[in-house]
Amino acid sequence: MAESMAEFVVYKDKAGEWRWRLVHRNTNIIADSGEGYERKAGAENGIQSVKDNAPDAPIKYLD
Repeated sequence: MAESMAEFVVYKDKAGEWRWRLVHRNTNIIADSGEGYERKAGAENGIQSVKDNAPDAPIKYLD
């Protein structure tokens, strides 16, 4: 299997909440949780939701 060009990073923010980021290997942030979670498991569930629900999401343009 080819190596991924990005990885999910789970971390605690300054408020003590758990968050995630999808970071490209060039260090650009591709996506983030947009909200903090009280528990690490909440952030992990958010990552899994993105993986499960948007693998082939279409692009919607708002002109």
